[in-house]
Amino acid sequence: MRILICEDSVLLREGLVRLLEDAGHEVIAALPDTHGLTDAVVEKDPELCILDVRLPPTFTDEGIRAALEIRAAHPSLPLLVLSQYVEERYASDLIAAQSGSTQGGALGYLLKDRVADVAEFIESVRRIEAGATVLDPEVVAQLLTRRNRDERMLRLTERERTVLALIAEGKQNSTIAELLFLSEASVEKHITAIFQKLGLEPEDGNRRVLAALAHIESTGSTDAGHETQGGLR
Repeated sequence: MRILICEDSVLLREGLVRLLEDAGHEVIAALPDTHGLTDAVVEKDPELCILDVRLPPTFTDEGIRAALEIRAAHPSLPLLVLSQYVEERYASDLIAAQSGSTQGGALGYLLKDRVADVAEFIESVRRIEAGATVLDPEVVAQLLTRRNRDERMLRLTERERTVLALIAEGKQNSTIAELLFLSEASVEKHITAIFQKLGLEPEDGNRRVLAALAHIESTGSTDAGHETQGGLR
C-alpha cells in the first residue's frame, strides 16, 4: 500500500516508516503535524493514512479531528489511528463516523504499544488493507464495560456479547471459534442471533461493523468527554 503517516514523535515516525517499508509498503509521506496534511492526501493519493490522536500544537485532539475531516472528505480512504492511552471519547467519535455510511473505508484504532509487536502491527495493517475494522482489544474492553443503556444490548446473552466484542476487534469467524472453543457453525448462529436482536437486516450493508458500532455507541454516557487514562501498561 501507499501509506501516509502523521506522527509527531521522530522515533515512532521513523520506526513506522522502517517497519512498513520492510513489510513491502511504500511510505509516500511522513509528517510531524497536520500542517499540509489535507493537501498531501489530495496530491499523493495514499491508500492508508496513519495518524496519532494527539498532535502539535496543543497535543489534545488535532489528530482525531484530522482523521474525522479526512473521513468526511475521502470516505473510502482507510484510516489507522494510534493512541498512547485508551481515550474513549476520541475512539467513539471516530468509530461513530462510520455509522453514517456503509461505504466508508476500513478503520483501525490501536494503542501505540501494539507497534512494539511488529508481527501483530503488520497483521493489523494487512487486515485494514483487506477492508476490516480493527480495534485494539483494550479499547474494545473499556468501551464495552461501561454501563450499557441501549435496550437492544440487554437482549444479548453473555456469550453473544463476547462474540460481539471479538467482532469489534476485527476477528474473523474462524478465529472467534478458536478463541472460544466453539465450532464455526456455532459462531455463525451467535452472530445471526446478534444481528436479529440488534434489528440489523441484510440490506443494512456491513452488519458486522454496524453491530459493533451499535454496541459501542450504546455506552453512552453519564460522563461524556471523560478520557480514561488506561492502556496496556
